Amino acid sequence: MTEYLPEGFLFGTAENDACIKSFQALSECKLSGKILEAPCIVCDSRHNLIVDLPAVRGFIPREEGAVGIAEGTTKDIALISRVNKPVCFTVKDFARDENGIYAVLSRRDAQERAFSEYISKLTPGDIIPARVTHLEQFGCFVDIACGIPSLIPIDLISVSRISHPSDRFHVGQDIKAVIKSLENGRVFLTHKELLGTWQQNADMFSACETVTGIVRSIEDYGIFVELSPNLAGLAEPREGITVNSYASVYIKAIIPEKMKIKLIIVNAFDTAYHNNELNYFIDSDHIDRWVYSSDASKKIIETVF
Repeated sequence: MTEYLPEGFLFGTAENDACIKSFQALSECKLSGKILEAPCIVCDSRHNLIVDLPAVRGFIPREEGAVGIAEGTTKDIALISRVNKPVCFTVKDFARDENGIYAVLSRRDAQERAFSEYISKLTPGDIIPARVTHLEQFGCFVDIACGIPSLIPIDLISVSRISHPSDRFHVGQDIKAVIKSLENGRVFLTHKELLGTWQQNADMFSACETVTGIVRSIEDYGIFVELSPNLAGLAEPREGITVNSYASVYIKAIIPEKMKIKLIIVNAFDTAYHNNELNYFIDSDHIDRWVYSSDASKKIIETVF
């Protein structure tokens, strides 16, 4: 599995860089089929990718740039967007033109192997590394192996509701994700199960504490303030509060049987000294069932894989 990682994981490692700096090593990688990475520096007018190999010029023909390009099921933006980023590839051949010898590379080959030897063998509940590639209103796109994309829908990013995935992630961020399902060659992901249960998050706080939170929703009956990505409390209504602003909140009560936290907003701020960074509560590489509900609650909120 170590070679089937999101793009950018191999580039900069001693083994990878030793291979791309030596013509002899590249020739050996052609025979072994080893997957390598190097930066894409140009996407030419025909959407071929030019790769920066210290040993020799690297060239990825358009149809070898990604799975689905030749068939028309993948748009060329998948190639254009790789400029100034590491790309994975295998060495297919060496050729010569008026400028000398160049290496013919295939990113598609690396992706096909990643799917057949790694992704197709995953099962629901498997926890995998991923890298955030871009954010849309409806969810977060991630690279799960060799540039193969998948989506985490916005409602599966965390229990605490957010208005946009950028409230939780940033492009280039390395995260973990859980396989929700695999259907017809597509991988569906979830993320919230990694961020802890209600009780695990509530245990980080105590009644009568004043802490920093993020305002996530303003309703007529109160203001929802996120204390951690999987925990929010309800504060009494107050004027001058805006969504996504920071607030210092006094924890009035923690009620496990109702899975509620009562808050009082003390102050509101545009910035904060403490941000709610991701904290993963699961160390294993697989889960079969996740129960968010507290032991004292009669309401069961769970995910079964």
